[in-house]
Amino acid sequence: MKRILTLLLLVTVALKGYSQTQPAAPQSYSFSVQEAIDYAITHKDSIVNSALDVKSADYRVKEIIGQGFPQIDGMASFQDYLKIPTTLLPGEFFGAPSGTFIPVKFGVKYQSNLGVSVSQLLFDPSYIIGLQGRKTYKELYNRSYTSSKIDVTAKVTKAYYQVLVSNEQIKLLDANIAQLKQQADQTTAQNKQGFVEKIDVDRIAVQYNNLVTSRENTLRLLALNYQLLKFQIGMPIENGLTLKNGLNDIKLDENIIEMVTDSAAYKNRIEYKLFETNLKLTEFDLKRTKAQFLPTLKANAAYTASYQNNNFRDLYSTSFPSSYVGLTLNVPIFSGGQRINRVRQSEITLLKGKNSLAGLRNGLNLQAQQAKIIYQNSLQSLNNQKRNQELAREVLRVSKIKYQQGVGSSIEVTQAQTELENADNAYVQSLYDALVSRVDLDRAYGNLQ
Repeated sequence: MKRILTLLLLVTVALKGYSQTQPAAPQSYSFSVQEAIDYAITHKDSIVNSALDVKSADYRVKEIIGQGFPQIDGMASFQDYLKIPTTLLPGEFFGAPSGTFIPVKFGVKYQSNLGVSVSQLLFDPSYIIGLQGRKTYKELYNRSYTSSKIDVTAKVTKAYYQVLVSNEQIKLLDANIAQLKQQADQTTAQNKQGFVEKIDVDRIAVQYNNLVTSRENTLRLLALNYQLLKFQIGMPIENGLTLKNGLNDIKLDENIIEMVTDSAAYKNRIEYKLFETNLKLTEFDLKRTKAQFLPTLKANAAYTASYQNNNFRDLYSTSFPSSYVGLTLNVPIFSGGQRINRVRQSEITLLKGKNSLAGLRNGLNLQAQQAKIIYQNSLQSLNNQKRNQELAREVLRVSKIKYQQGVGSSIEVTQAQTELENADNAYVQSLYDALVSRVDLDRAYGNLQ
């Protein structure tokens, strides 16, 4: 009985441990666009790493500040002289003939030293400049974090829109398949009654099969788009995800074009602000390089207790202390031109940075103008494709009526059906282009945060 109880206890413990090691069960989420972005900010690896860089920058600043605090070091040493060093002294010290040497052993078998030293930085121009630049250094990583968020926001929004567009494409395919199925049934019935030829039935069957295949392909792409969206927000792909927003919730406003100005578009771009911060750090680096021509001053002090004895047990019975305080002044005099050449290199780096900043300003303004034009063209194309879609649907309706009344051919119906499918595909593509161009427009004018 005891063996059975013991076995049951072991099995219970093993099962409990096994259950604790199992991965968490997949979860399901339902997100709006903003909720997907919020999830990405806390889970996407690139943003998480940028946040860690901000923390690392804080620690780096504290490290720089710590250089101005007293530096305290402890020291301990122990020596066991297996053979005490021998020194040769002139023989005449001991009355021996001139030119001879007498071997003498100095020291004891066991020696030990315990001490502490303290140094305090009193004046160092490089340290002062480092303190002046610490806010700029932190600002660099904070802006890098903002840049990562903006980049992920744009990618998540585009991936979200791609899923919505794929869903819209499936709806259009379902509508075409439904009406084509109805037409196929009617044509098949008419063929059985002898009113239409078999070739008419075959033409419709070909179109129907193509639409069904297209829908199946789109469904697979939709599943892939969901996976891409999960990847962009940092969600495990095995989790479930549904979307709260629909295409009707997205406003493609033409008036937004009139609300944006090109002249100062670059000022709102995080890329420009990030480059400005880098340029400030380059200026501090130039100041630090010039500061190498100035002297540095440190205060230092030390206390050491020395222990010596031939008997290990009595080694620490008597100490021979020593201590000192002092100042250390380091004055740069000549370095073979190294310092002046480092200064000139830093000046060239700063000049290149200013030139690059001017080029970036022009480039960002050009991007803003391009984004505005692309968005305008996308809206115009979208509106045009909407009209084409409506016209193609009307042409198909009229072609069916003519065919049913015997004044049209099945070829006209087939062509009209093909034109409607092409119009639907063009509409879906123009819809996605318009949505993406709106995201690019917001980014180009610094509206994404």
